[in-house]
Amino acid sequence: MSEQKIPYKIYLEESEMPKAWYNVRADMKNKPAPLLNPGTHQPMKPEELAPVFCEELIKQELDNDTAYFDIPKEILDYYKTFRPSPLVRAYNLEKKLGTPAKIYYKFEGNNTSGSHKLNSAIAQAYYAKKQGLKGVTTETGAGQWGTALSMACAYFGLDCKVFMVKVSYEQKPFRREVMRTYGADVTPSPSETTQIGKKILAEYPGTTGSLGCAISEAVEVATSTEGYRYVLGSVLNQVLLHQSVIGLETKAALDKYNIKPDIIIGCAGGGSNLGGLVSPFMGEKLRGEADYRIIAVEPSSCPSFTRGKYAYDFCDTGMVCPLAKMYTLGSGFIPAPNHAGGLRYHGMSSILSQLYDDGYMEAVSVPQVKVFEAAEEFARAEGILPAPESSHAIRVAIDEALKCKETGEEKTIVFGLTGTGYFDMVAYEKYHDGKMDDYVPSDEELEKYMSKLPKID
Repeated sequence: MSEQKIPYKIYLEESEMPKAWYNVRADMKNKPAPLLNPGTHQPMKPEELAPVFCEELIKQELDNDTAYFDIPKEILDYYKTFRPSPLVRAYNLEKKLGTPAKIYYKFEGNNTSGSHKLNSAIAQAYYAKKQGLKGVTTETGAGQWGTALSMACAYFGLDCKVFMVKVSYEQKPFRREVMRTYGADVTPSPSETTQIGKKILAEYPGTTGSLGCAISEAVEVATSTEGYRYVLGSVLNQVLLHQSVIGLETKAALDKYNIKPDIIIGCAGGGSNLGGLVSPFMGEKLRGEADYRIIAVEPSSCPSFTRGKYAYDFCDTGMVCPLAKMYTLGSGFIPAPNHAGGLRYHGMSSILSQLYDDGYMEAVSVPQVKVFEAAEEFARAEGILPAPESSHAIRVAIDEALKCKETGEEKTIVFGLTGTGYFDMVAYEKYHDGKMDDYVPSDEELEKYMSKLPKID
């Protein structure tokens, strides 16, 4: 098909929207390591997870063999308010860079939450409602997940309690107010409202918080409050499953015009966006049907893939959650306060960690000043103000396109634009005023946390 017939934006018809989520674990020869009970170090059983997670989500979390899970009609009906999302050809960016590369981005910011997080939030809220629960608790870093979950809970009439990382709570008041508009109760973490929060504040006075801290508080409240369960916006197998709609739609749109990507790029914090974007492509790679270069991009200030250890670790700072085998910096690691975006979790999805360790994908870390340079260049060319998280993928997409300019190769690059940056203007202001710097933790600092990883026989 001639390039002239490929539109600027590729939209799928409603009938082409995925009707089932894809579980990449079904095609993995080496399955992700199981969650372990923090007390016994034995694989977690469904009944042990029941006080924390919704029943149906536990089944999805532990299933390594079912390739596809049908999406319930109620979730599909809600998806139709903002899906399918467009796959966009970045013609203006290509022209500005002078590259022969073809650049596409899957835009997930066309909903009120401003990000891809709503894909899983509405699913988890649905299962909580179906179980007859009163409400859910969660954590949020930059605020996208908390915003999405507050929307989903409002839709199903659920109570929503959000523990927001303190530095983001203070830097992003408007994101906080969107959550409150949808009825969520938002608490800066660590807080004095939980026993774990008090303990963390006593040990780290004045701390700006971390996702690990906020997770601990959210789990404590969920397990001590009747009619509540805890839900998570990234990292878990169930979340990557729900987010597979991103990759399934991307692949369907590319297949519609007979386009095969050479490079697929996603930002990586806990793994929800990256895992969702690459899952169907990774499935083809695992089955030997096709090959792609898949790149995870993480911040230099929180480099779990590129500088972490592949080991069992606690999923939270309070060390009350199950142990997960993942690339981790240690559950006590807290990113520097100058870290502007999300992507601040100490570990990485067990699925992605296993795939990375097996050599099916690569990872790079990038400093935030270079990230914001790419964000501004993209905004001026494409007319969308990207979230700082998304801009990590933009940075590497631009770098790969410039390599094509040097070599003359006409590669096709696809990256995930996870959301918009309209609530991240404090960070943009710091960048424009020259007050943004690149803090990169030293080996000694990282080792301080990684040396405390639990010893698993």
